[in-house]
Amino acid sequence: MDSPHSTRSLSATSFYLFILLSSNLITLFISTTFYSSCSFNPTQTRATINTADTTTSELPPEFIAFTTPKELPFGINSNFDSNEIYPPVGSPCTLFPDELNRYMSYEVNGSCPDDELLAQKLLLKGCEPLPRRRCHPAAPPEYVEPYPIPESFWSTPSDSSVVWTAYTCKNYLCLINRKRDQRGFDDCKDCFDLGGREKTRWTESNNRGGIDFGIDEVLEVKKNGTIRIGLDIGGGVATFAVRMRERNITIITTSMNLNGPFNSFIASRGVIPMYISISQRLPFFDNTLDIVHSMHVLSNWIPTTLLHFLLFDIYRVLRPGGLFWLDHFFCVGEQLEDVYTPLLESIGFNKVKWVVGKKLDRGPELRELYLSALLEKPLTNSW
Repeated sequence: MDSPHSTRSLSATSFYLFILLSSNLITLFISTTFYSSCSFNPTQTRATINTADTTTSELPPEFIAFTTPKELPFGINSNFDSNEIYPPVGSPCTLFPDELNRYMSYEVNGSCPDDELLAQKLLLKGCEPLPRRRCHPAAPPEYVEPYPIPESFWSTPSDSSVVWTAYTCKNYLCLINRKRDQRGFDDCKDCFDLGGREKTRWTESNNRGGIDFGIDEVLEVKKNGTIRIGLDIGGGVATFAVRMRERNITIITTSMNLNGPFNSFIASRGVIPMYISISQRLPFFDNTLDIVHSMHVLSNWIPTTLLHFLLFDIYRVLRPGGLFWLDHFFCVGEQLEDVYTPLLESIGFNKVKWVVGKKLDRGPELRELYLSALLEKPLTNSW
């Protein structure tokens, strides 16, 4: 016969088991409820997880098809440290589902929509890189092959080399004349005129010891032949790259198509265009480029923190001893001393040339300044 003491002991044990079981069930219910809404679905892209206002159903099927992890045919690959590959896409893409649906809606293996403006707007909003597409882009109906090098360097290409639907001008003559004929602002408004100001950019005749550095003046800073490859950020129609090519130096030019076929024009000249915005990480390995140049585009319209990241990215891709040519950076007078000089000095470059001049094209009352600087990445670590 059980004693009253043993009965109470059994009841207590049963009670504790009930409490333990109940707490586990409650924990399981809570974790399932909360984590199910946050966990990855293997058929969805990771980019949809952090978008509060976007559900998977709002994203186009082709976007999901591209961004879904893809299983590697031969299992785990040591280079990936995974048995899957994740195609890259800019995380802000999912913040703009309407534009993304328009961009990713097409017949697979068919023709792409004629949507250059839409694609560029997505890029400038941070949807970079854009997702790949499985369609054929629009091409000129009667394409004319470019002029041969070196004739192509200073020749206006055929109008038939461009799809013009995205631009106000519908031929190169309109672009050449738009500084005279067109009101309002356009990026690099006169640079398609290769017989105008482009013809004298960075030549020795412009070198007056001021903010206009000549290319040969800059190249003399380094041992002959050691500047071989480089990058021009926001390089317009790539006249800088052409001048360097004439000196057996290879320059890649980044440019957007802001109301003009800049990338098509650059390619027609026989130098290399790269269609990326200033927000994207430069697609070069560390310590590889001899020179990075940028004129105008790196200026005070860029948020300061973004500019700081960008300058460090330039430092990253330059080899030790490589040159950063900051060409006609502009800002308001007090900004140069209070903001931009400390910011540039914080990167760790050595100053080779540093020239400040007045920017008067919009009137002296704005107190704007130009800075042209030639900076060198140290041969040894600067920290």
